[in-house]
Amino acid sequence: MTAPVLPGAEPFSYDAPAEADAATAATQHVGVLLCHGFTGSPQSLRPWGEHLAAAGFGVRLPRLPGHGTAWRDMQVTTWDDWYAEVDRAFHELKASYEQVFVMGLSMGGTLTLRLAERYGADVAGIVLVNPSVKPDRATIKLLPVLKHLVPSVAGIGSAINKKGVRELAYDRVPLKALDSFARGWRRVRADLPKVTQPTLLYRSVTDPVVHPSNSALILSRISSTDVAEHVLENSSHVATLDHDAEQIHAGSVEFVRRVAGLGN
Repeated sequence: MTAPVLPGAEPFSYDAPAEADAATAATQHVGVLLCHGFTGSPQSLRPWGEHLAAAGFGVRLPRLPGHGTAWRDMQVTTWDDWYAEVDRAFHELKASYEQVFVMGLSMGGTLTLRLAERYGADVAGIVLVNPSVKPDRATIKLLPVLKHLVPSVAGIGSAINKKGVRELAYDRVPLKALDSFARGWRRVRADLPKVTQPTLLYRSVTDPVVHPSNSALILSRISSTDVAEHVLENSSHVATLDHDAEQIHAGSVEFVRRVAGLGN
């Protein structure tokens, strides 16, 4: 039986009112999909989603299966389940908006890249925050065996420099789910050259969860020509809740408006 959704971990959705005035009507043609990270929840991206909504864009921030409840719920979910949920949300936005952008944190960045690889020009642009595409620890290679011996290890959540701020994430990492994520990495890495969309990437200068070499690998293999990388000097892994969150918020709105041709 699945545990109840934790308060604050609920999905977020916003559609601009149809009667918007002329000054904001253009933004109604733009939708944004946000993808949260492994063992995390929509809470880590909720302020970002609200900022995008305030800018007039339609927003979907789904809760990935097995997340935002109890860590044991993740043991029966896989990369395919998580991808299916963002794929569903993407098509929901495509049914209502002319242009859809996809943005993600950590594994959410991995899912963002997968959507970009699969749907080409249907994805107008992507924003990645500390994206993950490869194992950074040697123990990952042991997961096919280790997952049958040890159900979980210590969690990776709340890697945040800002005092008094915590991520609503599991305190344990379920190893069956992590092994499935590792298989997702391989698929995404293999198809990185298929990414051609305008790309904005934010990378924390110090990240204890995802090594900066992940971002370097992505930028070296994608085929996009409109690419910008910004280094976040004051944030840890969950930069969307950290000192540089406002930079991400403002920069992503500016990116969407430029790529979508909305002007200033």
